[in-house]
This record gives sequence, C-alpha cells and structure tokens, in this order.
Amino acid sequence: MLALGIESTAHTWGIGIIKDKKILANIKDTYTTEKGGIVPMEAAKHHENVYKEVIEKALTQAKIKLKDLDLISYSCGPGLAPCLRVGLKVAKELAKDYNKPLVPCNHCISHLEIGKLVTDCKDPVLLYVSGANTQVIAFEGDKYRIFGETLDQGVGNFLDAFARHTGLGFPGGPKLYELSLKSKNLIELPYVVKGMDVSVSGLLTNLKQKYDAGKYKIEDLAYSCQETVFAMLLEVAERAMAHCQKKELLLGGGVACNKRLQEMAKTMCEERNAECFIPPNDLLVDNGAMICWQGVLEQKNAVNSEKADIKPYERTDDVVVNW
Repeated sequence: MLALGIESTAHTWGIGIIKDKKILANIKDTYTTEKGGIVPMEAAKHHENVYKEVIEKALTQAKIKLKDLDLISYSCGPGLAPCLRVGLKVAKELAKDYNKPLVPCNHCISHLEIGKLVTDCKDPVLLYVSGANTQVIAFEGDKYRIFGETLDQGVGNFLDAFARHTGLGFPGGPKLYELSLKSKNLIELPYVVKGMDVSVSGLLTNLKQKYDAGKYKIEDLAYSCQETVFAMLLEVAERAMAHCQKKELLLGGGVACNKRLQEMAKTMCEERNAECFIPPNDLLVDNGAMICWQGVLEQKNAVNSEKADIKPYERTDDVVVNW
C-alpha cells in the first residue's frame, strides 16, 4: 500500500507519503507572521502558493510518481475552512487526474493514530495539545471519546496570544519556552480545572494584567504560565487514565514539543506506574504523514472525489471507528 496524505487544517501545508508502515516522506511548509496570529485567508493563500512545490519535494524524497499511488487522503476537519478547502481542492484534483481512491480524515484522530504507529503504544489516553485543539481522548465503547477539553481556547492559541501581547510574535509558544528556562520563580496564577475540562481565558487575562503592570519579569511570567497550564492539562489527563483504567499516555499536537510538558508528563506517568509515549517533533506538529496513515487505516471509507467535502467543526467523537 503506497499512500499520500494532505494536511491543511491551519497554518501548515503538509504532504506525507507512506509505503506499508514506513514513512517515505513528510514535507511541510508553514505560514507564519511577525505580528498577530493566523489570518485564515492569508494562510489559505500560503497553501495555494506552496502546494505544488511541497508535493514535488515529497515525491522526490520518496522516489515515487503520483501514478504509483494506491490512495490519497486529506484532512477534512476540524480546522479553518479556507485552509481546508485548499487541501480538498488539491486532493480532488489528484484523485480525479490519477483515478485514485480519496479518503477524508479527522485531524485529531490522525494525531493519535500516527502516535500509535511510531511509538508502539497499544491503548493510550491521548493528551492532544495544539493551537486550536486541547483534548483528552481515549478509545472506549467503540469510539474515540473526548474525556476532557478546553472550555474556551486551545492551549497553543493561549500561549501564542500571551506571546503576542508581549511582542514576541507568532508562533509564541517556543519563545515562551526559551524565556522560561531563565526562571524558577513561580508566580501564583489562576488554576482553572472544572471536572475534566480546563479553562484558560482567565489565566490569559491575569497574565496580561501582570505584564502590563510592569512588576514582573517576562521570564518569570513565562515560567509560571507553563507550570500552571501544563499542570492543569496533566491533572485531567491523569484523571482520564484512572477512569479508563489505562496505563499509557500519548502526547500529540504542536504544544507537546515543549520539553517542560514532556518532563511533567513523564513524571506523572512514573508516579502512577504508567508509560509515557512521545512521538518525534515532526510527527507531533501538524503533518501530512499522520493524514496519510489515517487514510491507510480508513481506506474502506474512500469516497468519490465529486462527493468529497470538508467538515470544519467535526468533533473527534463524531467519527465512526470501523478500522
């Protein structure tokens, strides 16, 4: 089975190529800004401008041609509609031109399944932390179910929003991490866990107020911000592991590249005699390989290219798991 996957839910245009279970190529190009966050139409224009080049790079690295493919998959949602439409357009064109099956894939579940492929975990709780998405996901009762999530804003967007407020630019999460390494001074901040869910809007407001007051060093705020929000995430993740009686935690999403989050996750798992699985960074962030692999898993769910569509608001637990 030789497959190609297209990722275009937000700022990343990614192309992945997998043969059987081996990743032959995983190439991406990411929309960035000096000021502000993602502007959906601008991100979509970025995808339009780079898609041919990225596809060619992936084909060259994999040493294949489009006619050699057995199927094509694309991220149908959740995501930014203008960006998703670019992926849909390219996927439909390729499927039609080369007469290949077309598989729409849920972005969130793709993060989980690629993690299972490359780490060999069997039945994990996924702590999925990206820009727009923050969810605790596990397979129970024949579905991938959301056991906890953000009530307001994804943690990645929360970190980026605070970074923008301080003039650090986008993406801000990695810059906050670097600043956090210069401090061990923990400032008390709002810690909001409601049952299995987290809320970060009040935390963001408090951080902005503290920064604007000029009484705190940005390094101390960055350190305290991370310690607080990551503790919130791991509290609900641990509760989900206990509820589902699972002994594996899998990290996914771009924020999971953060070394401090990884350290805290490993510590939590060690304390409850569980295993922590962390894919390589290029498979934690949005990427084409995860969509490609999900397409392989869901190949029997292929659709006619004329009927293919996007689902910007599709939830993880909307997906029928039949693979």
